Amino acid sequence: MLSEGNKVPSSQPEMSEEFIDLSHYFRIINNNKWRILSLSFVVTLLITLIVLSMVPIYQASSSLLIESEETNVISIEQIYGLDASKKEYLETQYEILKSRHIASKVVNKLNLGENPTFTTYLDQESHIIDTAKESIKNLLTFLPRHDSISLSEVELKQRRREKLISIFLENLTISPVPNTQVVKISYTSESPALAAEISNTVADVYIENYLEAKFEMTSKATSWLNESLAGLRDKLERSEQKLAEFYEREQLVNLDGVVGLASEELQGLSEQLLEAENRLKQTQIIYNQVQGFNGDPAELADMPAVQNHPSVQNVKKAELEALSNVSELSEVYGPKHQKMISAKAELASVKQTLINQVRSLISGINSEYRQAESQVNSLRISVERAKEEFRKLTTLESKRKILQREVETNQQLYDSFFTRLQETNEVDGFETANARVLDIATIPSKPIKPNKSLILVATFIVSIGFGMFVAIVLDFLNSGIRSVGDVERKLGQQMMGLIPWQPHKKNEHLPLRVFFDSSNHVFSEALRTLRTSIQLLDLTGNKKMIMVTSSVPKEGKTTVAINLAFAMGQLGKTLLIDADLRKPSIAKRFDLPGFQPGLTNLVAGTHDIDDCLYKDVQSNIDILTAGSKTQNPQELLLSDAFQATIEKLKELFEHIIIDTAPTQAVSDAIIVSKYTDNLLFVVKADATNEKVVSNSLERFMSIGKRIDGVILNQVNVKKSGSSDAYMGYYDQYGYGVHVPKSSTQSG
Repeated sequence: MLSEGNKVPSSQPEMSEEFIDLSHYFRIINNNKWRILSLSFVVTLLITLIVLSMVPIYQASSSLLIESEETNVISIEQIYGLDASKKEYLETQYEILKSRHIASKVVNKLNLGENPTFTTYLDQESHIIDTAKESIKNLLTFLPRHDSISLSEVELKQRRREKLISIFLENLTISPVPNTQVVKISYTSESPALAAEISNTVADVYIENYLEAKFEMTSKATSWLNESLAGLRDKLERSEQKLAEFYEREQLVNLDGVVGLASEELQGLSEQLLEAENRLKQTQIIYNQVQGFNGDPAELADMPAVQNHPSVQNVKKAELEALSNVSELSEVYGPKHQKMISAKAELASVKQTLINQVRSLISGINSEYRQAESQVNSLRISVERAKEEFRKLTTLESKRKILQREVETNQQLYDSFFTRLQETNEVDGFETANARVLDIATIPSKPIKPNKSLILVATFIVSIGFGMFVAIVLDFLNSGIRSVGDVERKLGQQMMGLIPWQPHKKNEHLPLRVFFDSSNHVFSEALRTLRTSIQLLDLTGNKKMIMVTSSVPKEGKTTVAINLAFAMGQLGKTLLIDADLRKPSIAKRFDLPGFQPGLTNLVAGTHDIDDCLYKDVQSNIDILTAGSKTQNPQELLLSDAFQATIEKLKELFEHIIIDTAPTQAVSDAIIVSKYTDNLLFVVKADATNEKVVSNSLERFMSIGKRIDGVILNQVNVKKSGSSDAYMGYYDQYGYGVHVPKSSTQSG
C-alpha cells in the first residue's frame, strides 16, 4: 500500500473542481510570453502590410428635408391620391430614395457605367467569381456539367447594368434623423469628389423624380378627365332631350301648377261631397219620419223633426202667444165678447197657419231630400273624375321628376369634372416639390475607413489575447509532465529532483562525463541537489540501494542512474548496477566489451564478484553490467540467488544505484523494487503522457511499494519560463560547493 507520505488527499479532486488556480494560468502565460509577443508582432506586422495596401474609403453626406404636408395651390388631392399627413408617407419617401429606380437615374445622369471606379470593381468581381466557379468545378469533378448559356449583347449589357446598380446601392446609405422630417443621404467611395457628387445627385434626382411623377399624374388626370367629360356631356344631352320630349309629348307647360290645381279641385269636391252627404243624412231622417206618418197634419207638428224646423218653430211660438192671449181674456171677458171672439179667431188662424206650414214643410222636405240626393250623386261623379285626373297628373309628375333628376345628376357630374379639369389645367404649370436640400455634400478630407490606428491596436490586443488562449489550450491539451506543479497536481507525487536539458546531438546519448565538465555546472549541481534530497530521505544511512526506473524507454533513466552514481561516488563507495536485462546499455556507455561478465553471471554463480565488477577510475565508482544474456530474466530476478547477491553487495558498498527496465514494457522493475530501499521514478519533461506515468506508479502502489520521488528529466528551463519555479531542485546561480572526487562528505 501507499505510505502516508505519498497518499493523495481524498479531497484533492473536489478542491480542483471548485477552485480555479489563476496562478497556474498566469505561469502558463508568463512561460509563453515571448511566443505570445512574437505571434502578436508577426500578426500585427502582417495586418500592417494589409492595412497599408488598403484603399481609403471616403463618405460624403447631404441632408434633405421632406415636407410632411404639400402646399396645395388648388385642392386636387383626389386626383393625386396623396395623403402627406400620415407617417407612412415619410416611410414611403425613404424607400423611394433607396429604390433601384432612383439609383438607375443617378447612374445614367453621372454616366457611372464609364467611371473607372465602378468599371474596375465590376471587372475584378466578375473575374473573381468566374475564377472561383471554374476552380470549384475543377475540384468537384463529380458534379454534373452543364453547357454554359450564351447571352446576347443586350442581355450582357443589362446584366452588367444591374450589377452596377447593385454596387451603387451597396455604398448608398439613407438615414432618417429621428423625430424629424430630415433624411441624410450618404455615399462611400474611393474618390472623395465622386462621393460628394453622387450624394448631391441622389437628392436632386429624387426631387426631379417627384416633379416628373407629379407632372405625369397631372397629365394622366387631365387626359382621363377629358375623356370622362366627353362621356358625361353626351349623357347630359341625352337626359335633357328625354325631358324635352316628355314635355312635348304630354303638352305640358307647368306641370307643377297643374298638379297643384288638380289637387286643390279634388280637395274642394271632396269637402262639398262630405257636406252634401251630411245634409242628405239629416234630410233622409225627416223624410223617413214624414213618409211613415198618415195622421192629422196638426199632429205632425209635435214630431221632433218638424218641431225643430225654423218655420214651424215660429208658428208654434205664435200659437203659444195666441193661446196665452185667449186664456188671459177668458178670465176677464165672456165667450161672446168681441175681444174673446177676436182672440179665438186669431188662435184659429194661427193653428190653420201651423197646419198649412206643416203641409208646406212636408212638401219641402220631400223636395229637399230629392235635391240633396241628386247633389250627392253629382258630387260623387265629380270627385271620381277629379281623382282620375289627379292620378294621371301624378304619374306624369313622377316621370318628369325621374327625367329631371337624371338631368340634374348628369349636370352635377359634368360640372364637378369640368371644375377638376380646370384645376388640373391650372396646376399643370405650377408643380411644387415635396422636398428641398438643407445641406449639400462637400468633398470629405479624411477617409472613414480603414481606421488604421484602431485596426493595428485592436489587432495587437486581439493577437495577444489569441496567443494567451492558444497557450492555455495547448497546456490543457498537453498530457505531459513539465513542471513541479504537474508532478504534484497530476501525479500526486513529490518532486525529488530536476535534471536540466543539455545540448547534444539528436539520436545520441548525452556525453558520459558531462557531470565532470565545468562548463555544465548547472547540470552537475542538479545531480548534487538530487543527491542531497535522497540523503535527506534517510539520515541514518541504513538505506543503501536506490532503484531508478521509468514508464517507457528513452526517458533518460539510464543517464540519470549513471550521473546519480557519479554524484554518489563523491560521497562514498558506490556501485552502479545494470538490471535492465532485456536492453542493457550501461556497458556500451562505458565502452566495455560485450563479453564483460555482470549481474547474470554473478547470480548464476559462473563468476565471482571480482570478475564481474568494473572500476571506473575517473568517477571512482564500480560498475556491474547486465552480463551475459539470459532467456528468462524474470525467473533470474525472482530467484533466491538474486536476493542473496543483492544482500552481499549491500555489505560491500555504501551506495548502490540500480538501473531497471521500464515498467510499461515488462515487470522486471516491479520484481527488483522489492529488494531496494529507495525508488526513484524518472519522467521525461513534456514528453510522457501523464496517464502512462500514473499507470506505472499505480503498479508499484498495488504491491505496497513506496515511490520516494519523481525525477523530472531533460527540463528545458529557458523554454519552460522562469527558473524560480524550480528553486530547491538545482543550483542556477553557481553557488553550490564543489566536492572533490576523493571526498566522502556531502556536497
